[in-house]
Amino acid sequence: MTEQHPRITLVQTDDGPTAILAGHWGAAVLGSADGWRQVQRQLQCHAPAPALGWDLRGLPWLDHVGAQLLWNHWGRQWPTRLLLSDEGQRATLERVAHFTTEAPPAQPWRLSDQIDHLGLLVLHGMDHALHMLEMVGQLVLDVLRLLRAPSRGPWRDFSGHLYRMGATALPITALVGFLIGVVLAYLMSLQLQQFGAESFIVNILGISLIRELGPMLAAILVAGRSGSAITAQIGVMRVTEELDAMRVMGIPHGFRLVMPRALALALAMPLISVWTTLAALAGGMLAADVVMGISPSYFVQALPAAVKAGNLALAVSKSVVFGALIALIGCHWGLRVKPNTQSLGEGTTASVVTAITMVIVVDALFAVAFKSIGI
Repeated sequence: MTEQHPRITLVQTDDGPTAILAGHWGAAVLGSADGWRQVQRQLQCHAPAPALGWDLRGLPWLDHVGAQLLWNHWGRQWPTRLLLSDEGQRATLERVAHFTTEAPPAQPWRLSDQIDHLGLLVLHGMDHALHMLEMVGQLVLDVLRLLRAPSRGPWRDFSGHLYRMGATALPITALVGFLIGVVLAYLMSLQLQQFGAESFIVNILGISLIRELGPMLAAILVAGRSGSAITAQIGVMRVTEELDAMRVMGIPHGFRLVMPRALALALAMPLISVWTTLAALAGGMLAADVVMGISPSYFVQALPAAVKAGNLALAVSKSVVFGALIALIGCHWGLRVKPNTQSLGEGTTASVVTAITMVIVVDALFAVAFKSIGI
């Protein structure tokens, strides 16, 4: 194999310095990492120069990969002295020279192009916002239709989504919530012990977990878990043309696909939020007992006084909003999937990112709004 490795030897001839090539200059050898690194080092040591000749007569193998490598090294021009063994080598080099194209010049930076690109992004965002607004309006109409004729509602779909999005999410949300509670209690204990204020850990954990972290953590987990599933389910229906079949049969997408998922997640999200908050409080209670010696009985007695009932009501109310918006975003991206697998993957990724971003933004809006009214 060593004899096949490309080699370059510089010799002095009557016509001047000449680089004599040996070995196999082809894809089989140059495709390996060792062969590529070796030939790159040798080419760097033999930079092209007008007085330097190139002798290819000793090459047992030269294909288009090797010819392209030499042609690029020569600066895409014929060297002054080039010795070839036969017309086959010249034909290979000539084909490479003929079909090699110059890289297009870099486009200069222009302010107008950046403004056009920004305008396209704004129009694209407005298109998504308009579609979301249409979905919200259609959801309201579908809910009114359900209230007028409850017996004709898609209750089997609703119960199935409620189980898949709610009941099956309880283990992972409890585990993550418990660990978050342990981490928060441990980190805060390090600071509170410095000031002898260990008892205030109940206030800090209660407010942070019940009002903010519990609902937001549950919503982020559900957005990554159920939001992606919603987009993937509806996207696969687009790929398999089931959505087109439903439209032909006169089955509305909003009433059978969007509404059951939105209502199921809006109902399941507050329950998941409370479940996650309880698991986080249990983790914080355990860590406070181990690290600071605060007994669980004291934690349970001090928690109602530290956290008012309005905080729990706020957490439950915004969890309903989180659930409905996560479902709507998942349906939005699922309905916009094109009938190909690449669009399905892109839509699922965009759905998760959009839903998580929405959860954080809406949580911040709730915090600012209820802070202003004194809750």
